[in-house]
Parts: sequence; structure tokens; C-alpha cells
Amino acid sequence: MAKVANTEEYFSTLADRFEVDAAKGVTATMQYSLSGDGGGDWVVTIDDGAFKGAETGTSEKPTLHIMMDAAKFIEMANGDLDGRKAFLTRKLKVKGNIALAQKMQKFFPQG
Repeated sequence: MAKVANTEEYFSTLADRFEVDAAKGVTATMQYSLSGDGGGDWVVTIDDGAFKGAETGTSEKPTLHIMMDAAKFIEMANGDLDGRKAFLTRKLKVKGNIALAQKMQKFFPQG
């Protein structure tokens, strides 16, 4: 998968990146709150292993809430920053289903 240049490109290409087989049985709403230049709020929805979309905005009760600087998020999405390392160094903050956060790399592979 090609690398992305910014958050808009990342979220607009999620449907193309989505690995259906890896998401079997997953139903989740993921809230992304990205700060800094190029940041914003996005909601990504998966329903029983099917990608339902990514849109700007917020979710009242997300299954998983990811908070991060937008530039660092793009580094992570492109495979230039390890998600575990980002979490341990507090560059990535996660609320909610931590197991889902770990599994996401399988159904939204890095660039």
C-alpha cells in the first residue's frame, strides 16, 4: 500500500486499505482526535467485519478513541513510527478497547 501525505488522504483511502478477512467479526466505532497541523476529528465505523466509512466529526460513545499529533499519526500510518513505541512514549493515547487498537494494524495495514 502506498504511503499517505496527510490525514485527509489517509481517511479518504481507508476503504482501499481495509482488509476484510482480518476484520471478520469486528464491530466498532473508532474516534480519531488528531491535533496540530492537519489535525481534526474523524469517526471510522466497522460493522461485523464490513467497512462502513470514515467521516469527519465525533462519536458520543466510541469503542476506541485514538488521540495523537496529526504528523505523528501519519508517520505511524506509513509504518515510520511503531504504534507500540508511540503508545509507550505517550505520543499515542488510547481510550477504550486496547485489544482493538492492537488488532487495527491487521485490518488497516501501514503504508
